[in-house]
Amino acid sequence: MHSRTFIVLLAAVAPLTAPAADPPKGPFQPAWESIRAHYRTPRWFRDAKFGIFLHWGLYAVPAHQSEWYVQHMYGNPEIISWHREHFGPQDQFGYKDFIPLFTCEKFDPDQWAELFRKAGARYVMPTAEHHDGFAMWDSALTRWNAKQMGPKRDLIGDLAKAVRKQGMEFGVSNHRMEHFDFIRPQAGLPTDLYDAASADFYGVADRSPEARRKFLEDWVARNVELIDKYQPDLIYFDNGVNGRELDPQKLSVATYYYNRAAEWKKEVSIVTKDAAYLAGSIEDYERQQRGPTSMQDEPWQVDDSVHQRWGYLSDARYWSVGDIVWRLVENVSKNGNLLLNFSPRADGSIPGEQVKLLLGIGEWLGINGEAIYETRPWIRFGEGEAMNNKPAYTGKDIRFTTKGETLYAILMAWPGESAVITSLAAGRKLNGKITRVELLGRKGELKFARDDGGLKVAMPAERPCQYAFTLKITGLKL
Repeated sequence: MHSRTFIVLLAAVAPLTAPAADPPKGPFQPAWESIRAHYRTPRWFRDAKFGIFLHWGLYAVPAHQSEWYVQHMYGNPEIISWHREHFGPQDQFGYKDFIPLFTCEKFDPDQWAELFRKAGARYVMPTAEHHDGFAMWDSALTRWNAKQMGPKRDLIGDLAKAVRKQGMEFGVSNHRMEHFDFIRPQAGLPTDLYDAASADFYGVADRSPEARRKFLEDWVARNVELIDKYQPDLIYFDNGVNGRELDPQKLSVATYYYNRAAEWKKEVSIVTKDAAYLAGSIEDYERQQRGPTSMQDEPWQVDDSVHQRWGYLSDARYWSVGDIVWRLVENVSKNGNLLLNFSPRADGSIPGEQVKLLLGIGEWLGINGEAIYETRPWIRFGEGEAMNNKPAYTGKDIRFTTKGETLYAILMAWPGESAVITSLAAGRKLNGKITRVELLGRKGELKFARDDGGLKVAMPAERPCQYAFTLKITGLKL
């Protein structure tokens, strides 16, 4: 999923032309100053905290190595050999030949959306197009799309309707910018990449400056099409858009999108990594270990996957529900969200292991969601020994969130007979007085005392859930 930053020397690129469509009238102009002046992070995003990412495409057919299969089957000696053994030589069975096998016959968008809602997700974002260049929507700009080929369905449109019916927000992930030079064939390997009938799919035969210019125009046009057809609440771009030389295209899309959203009276946002957008986007971090280790002033997001890669793999090694819960709590305490990736099979079914994870997350959020949704950070994100996304939590590791005048202290491990919150010690200046402590998932109040060592809470004998445990503290003026 994560691609190297796409660098193009300005001297090698022909002058850029105007965007594919004139932007609608509105407050946004194609300049960073204008975007900065008018953009606001959507309130719904700040409140949502948990979303579902979906890497689903042709790469689910071989279900081998990674979602970068189209690159590796032509350029990686090991995968070249594996492909030849399982599907045939690359000049006889190319990546395009996976399209008829991408049937999606078990795809039930309403079933998917109901499952995501049960998992506690507040937004859903499928990949509309990955690095391989196959569009998962009904596109008038390319024949290489899911409506005309393969499943013969508008997969993005069908899922958008189902997700919104369940009351969730809907976004799209567009990785097309990586496609232009993503396939790098091994020298001398006989392939189908240069066949005239599929040259417009692979884009390998012509990588001239003129081809690059047309590609960038097409990139803008495809985004405009996605915006107008599906009115996405989020648009996510991968690392391919990071370069400053792509600012004209990025500004064109942002201006069009945000002015359209003003017409729709919707709060929307672009999501990018690093400094791809100088204004007007939510910052995303790929994989938890790259996420912030301290509280941030502005909302942010980690995108991570429930197994070692992003697309469906037949040999995936899955996380546990606890792994996911801990990541979610870590992020929310620091003003962030978790966008968690799942990977359906080529037939449109979601593997049983992934279904169990989704339902497990939903079960935890059903008890503890009050301390997650619509919350904001406290004066500090946490306390304890494992303060920087370390997995070895103890009962001393605590993360904080707030909602109005309520403080939530989420215990990352069961503390035993007593929980001690040192941030609430008697010696610390706090507004108000703690009057009540409860444990979410259990009725009644807990006994507590406050001294110089901290707020000490007597824990019950039974745990209300299996992973992280939330103390609800009232009486303080936050």
